[in-house]
Amino acid sequence: MPFTLPDLPYAHDALEPHIDARTMEIHHSKHHQAYITNANNALAGTQWENSSVEDVLRDLKSLPADKQGPVRNNAGGHANHSLFWATMGPSGGGSPSGALGDAIGATFGSFDDFKTTFSQNGVTRFGSGWSWLVHDGSGLKAYSTANQDSPVMDGHTPLLGMDVWEHAYYLNYQNRRPDYIAAFWNVIDWNAVAARFTAC
Repeated sequence: MPFTLPDLPYAHDALEPHIDARTMEIHHSKHHQAYITNANNALAGTQWENSSVEDVLRDLKSLPADKQGPVRNNAGGHANHSLFWATMGPSGGGSPSGALGDAIGATFGSFDDFKTTFSQNGVTRFGSGWSWLVHDGSGLKAYSTANQDSPVMDGHTPLLGMDVWEHAYYLNYQNRRPDYIAAFWNVIDWNAVAARFTAC
């Protein structure tokens, strides 16, 4: 089945004042939909047209050479944004507890140290991209990727992703990416992130 746009699990204005309603509406209904449309067009008529987005990204190098770029960018954009919406919420913020909180502390030294690393990965990502918390099969890692590259392409499971493309924040924050990143911590749904961690 071709990819479809997932519904937002909350209203467009639910993340205000941290992320404004107009940005959410355009980001979800226009940008994410465009990735889906382009990915479906690239995969149409291939053996992957009914595969999950994760399977497509894991198998990217098996696609015909002329398909790899469009699929990398657009299926990657679909996977990344689907996670992005699902790990934010109007009751977000705070810090993780339980097994995820323990793992973050053990890996990064403390939650504050993790926040610094994750934030800096976003601040210093040149151009467009993402900052990630992933499980690489043996433990947690934090890094950034360019454009719409997905950790799934490297066999990693993304747990939390922060979009640092300008379209994610420019209407409200203009060129102040660090301000957007600081605000992002107020909308993270740590229960959703913890559920992904448990599933690993």
